[in-house]
Amino acid sequence: MTSETVTSQQTPHLERQLSNRHIQLIAIGGAIGTGLFMGSGKTISAAGPSVIFVYMIIGFMLFFVMRAMGELLLSNLNYKSFSDFAADLLGPWAGFFTGWTYWFCWVITGIADVIAIAGYSKELWPGLPLWIPGLATVAILLLLNLTTVKAFGETEFWFALIKIIAIAALIVVGLFMIFSGFQSDAGPASFTNLWSHGGFFPNEFMGFVAGFQIAVFAFVGIELVGTTAAEAKDPEKNLPKAINSIPIRVLLFYVGALIILMSVTPWTQFQAGHSPFIGMFSLAGLGAAATVVNLVVLSSAMSSANSGIYSTSRMVYGLAQEGDAPSVFSALSRRKVPQNALFLSCVLLLSGVVLMYAGQDIGKAFDMVTTVSAVCFVFVWSIILASYLAFRRRRPHLHEASKYRMPGGVPMVWVVFAFFAFVLWALTTQPDTLMALLVTPVWFILLGAAWLVLRRRPAHLARYATFQAELTQDLEQEASSIARELGKVKK
Repeated sequence: MTSETVTSQQTPHLERQLSNRHIQLIAIGGAIGTGLFMGSGKTISAAGPSVIFVYMIIGFMLFFVMRAMGELLLSNLNYKSFSDFAADLLGPWAGFFTGWTYWFCWVITGIADVIAIAGYSKELWPGLPLWIPGLATVAILLLLNLTTVKAFGETEFWFALIKIIAIAALIVVGLFMIFSGFQSDAGPASFTNLWSHGGFFPNEFMGFVAGFQIAVFAFVGIELVGTTAAEAKDPEKNLPKAINSIPIRVLLFYVGALIILMSVTPWTQFQAGHSPFIGMFSLAGLGAAATVVNLVVLSSAMSSANSGIYSTSRMVYGLAQEGDAPSVFSALSRRKVPQNALFLSCVLLLSGVVLMYAGQDIGKAFDMVTTVSAVCFVFVWSIILASYLAFRRRRPHLHEASKYRMPGGVPMVWVVFAFFAFVLWALTTQPDTLMALLVTPVWFILLGAAWLVLRRRPAHLARYATFQAELTQDLEQEASSIARELGKVKK
């Protein structure tokens, strides 16, 4: 896929309306998933204080995925998202598999968010029928996304700001409780709670491993900044800023918040299904604050669903432009928004409303579904790294000219791949996550069958021929470059 081809396919094109503050807060919103607010109780109860290291390790590894993505997106500003550079560097199949898998990830996550929003709404307004907040959520997010991409950026800006304020408030209140010698039924608030209840690894190595199973899902969406590339103002400046701040965000929002939570209350008091944030404010006697945190958790789920609608619509729009989805989804509204792709995402999110009435086992079903989503996100992150390896091999001149190179280069890619292999192994250690892992290949089998049909179409055959010609040219250039270097050595 040449840059000329991409350019010609972008008419009419998405508009660059997302400013630096939008990109920064979208990146923060992506890094602070609903898993921190809603899932950290389960993570802490499984891993104990070692969960701090779990989040640090995942954040550290995913930082390199984001840096690889940043270098690739900035190497060619005609790339709309990571499915574009995957298709360009690995072949049309990679764009197809990456685009549709990312779409699938966010549809599943969005459905889970709609159900979470309905559940938290019922806690705030008892007796409210579940379908009302479910339908209202989808309608509100559709209207926000149909206006302009700037409206999405503005909405996500405020959603992310609410998350930041909530976490900052938790850290400040927690520090006050620790230094004022606050007492509860579980004992005094103190940093010693981190190691005085069985040490940092109370459940030993397998407890530490269990933390990875749950915590990985908290990071889904960290790559969301990559789907904003086509609509970001001054991407050469704003994308690096957003990506570079990931380590600081992880340390402050994840590690900082978890240290405070487990210092105020021993880790043994945390339970799956209960938000530690709400628990700590209730413990402090701030009943109104606990209600506010309930609203924050609600807005966090709204933020995640909002991101899901945005990213799925852009991904389907890009797939339609490449002929990998029906052409009707490549249409833009007068406001330069892919409205048909938005309608598709919202219709699918409505299935969450139906699932709320499917029975008592829906919680277990969604534990499995979110694990499937996490596995698919690992696939997308792996494709980003594989694309980087192909980029280094096929476009060394662009890597040399890059002002935003991935630190660690090729060796670091293999370190992250090894980490992903560890995560997949971790998912085999528990029955529920193992079942989800075994179910996930069904999605790739369906995609493979669809690709076998699509690849025979004339447009796809032409794209594949173009890719083969470019690959041959790149390999010839690499061979001649190696021959020149060998000639210099002989002399």
